[in-house]
Amino acid sequence: SVNVTQSMSKAGCPYDNAPMERYFNTLKNECTNLYEFTTEESLYQTVEEFAYVTYNHVRPHSYNGYQTPFQARTAG
Repeated sequence: SVNVTQSMSKAGCPYDNAPMERYFNTLKNECTNLYEFTTEESLYQTVEEFAYVTYNHVRPHSYNGYQTPFQARTAG
C-alpha cells in the first residue's frame, strides 16, 4: 500500500472528473507503466518529477495551443 486515497465520481456521471481522469491516464502511460519500482520512495520521486517538471514545464498540451501549462499560465 502506498497511502493513496481514492476518489470516485458520482455513479453514472463519468464526466464529473474528466480532466483528472485524463491526467491519471497520461501519468500511467507516460510515467509509471514504464518502470518497475522497487521502493515507495522511488515511485514517489518519479511521480513528483513527472507532475511538477515534465507535465507542467516540458510536455505541451493541445488544449493550450501546444504550449506547456506553465507557458500558457505565464503568457502575457
